[in-house]
Amino acid sequence: MKSTLRRPWAVVLAAGQSSRLERAGVGTRKQFLLWRGVPLFWHGVRVFAQIPDLRGVVVVFPAEELAVGEEWVRRLVDAEQPGLPVLTVQGGALRQDSVRLGLAEVPRESEIVLIHDAARPFVRPALVTALVAALREESSDVGDEAAVGAIPGLPVTDTVKQVSGGRVSATLDRATLRAVQTPQVFDRAVLEEAHRRCQQEQWEVTDDASLVERLGKVVRVIPGDPGNIKITNPDDLNLLKDPVEMITPIPCVGFGYDVHRFGPGRPLKLGGVPFPGAPEIIAHSDGDVLLHALADALLGCLGKGDIGELFPDSDARFENIDSAVLVSEVLELSHREGLVLTHVDLTIVAQIPKVAPRREEIRRNVARLLGLDSARVGVKASTEEGLGFTGAKQGIKAMAVVTAMRRPDSK
Repeated sequence: MKSTLRRPWAVVLAAGQSSRLERAGVGTRKQFLLWRGVPLFWHGVRVFAQIPDLRGVVVVFPAEELAVGEEWVRRLVDAEQPGLPVLTVQGGALRQDSVRLGLAEVPRESEIVLIHDAARPFVRPALVTALVAALREESSDVGDEAAVGAIPGLPVTDTVKQVSGGRVSATLDRATLRAVQTPQVFDRAVLEEAHRRCQQEQWEVTDDASLVERLGKVVRVIPGDPGNIKITNPDDLNLLKDPVEMITPIPCVGFGYDVHRFGPGRPLKLGGVPFPGAPEIIAHSDGDVLLHALADALLGCLGKGDIGELFPDSDARFENIDSAVLVSEVLELSHREGLVLTHVDLTIVAQIPKVAPRREEIRRNVARLLGLDSARVGVKASTEEGLGFTGAKQGIKAMAVVTAMRRPDSK
């Protein structure tokens, strides 16, 4: 049985020339267009930062815009503290050149690499998680036919004709066709070999899966996300006019509360931050009481019940699941329903461990997970003066209040 691929990194391609937009009179390259206050390339970085085991991101910029890109990255990393390294590198003349140069910056110990286009700012964490899981599943299969890459694809709804000289030469079976998106994930060694061959033999392709296919390797296709749209033509810029900003939103508040007992079980984590040496937690998931309260507060803004309904402890799929994944799933649901977070306030109640020394680390991590500026996340820690079960050091509890704006037409 093959070993499970580990230590994924991502490469975000922001080295395009935006020629279509330039011809339409748009002076800013699309990777630097602002949406929700940050350039398009940073939205991919934000999503990758929400994937628990992703180790880092390389952003590839055009040579003439490298200094501008580096300055953007420096400022955004300082402001948001994404919790993983964000490297920058100069791109090349063609897309495949930029990928090859981005790959060269990925640390050698990384065995998985994701390639994503900055022009797809609407990518969601669930798609990234599904792609990595699909490749890891393939890597554990026996036999030579296991896929070395995974890509998202959408069914083609229009009839597709093959045309030669202005005349139809064939009508293709659309049931066998897929419109392919990014991110795409690959065995890093195979992708590097594909790019070496590409450079030697001067191949020209439009995506990395095509290179891997030319090596005779198998690429798996999983369902794509219809919302993962690429900004390409001038009309696509209308997608950056967030509907929630074009109508009068309704303010809403969600409250979350959770409790866990101390006892043999899971190592204690709060807000995704581990507390070595602290009492263990009895839980079905990883037992992060703070993230559970946060998820319930988000659901409260939506009127959707609690995480026990979405992720029941009777389901083996959620055994020891990282609570950051649960929050990401709830956050994706929130985005689909037009919820825009404005502020989060969190309180941890415990006699042990001492939380205050790591409060800022928790705050930064939660802000990164939610895609918020850390100034919009509050974290407090308190004891109950020796009273109750927390005072008796039998457990820990947390409360969360989320304030947000919601579209009036959301269900």
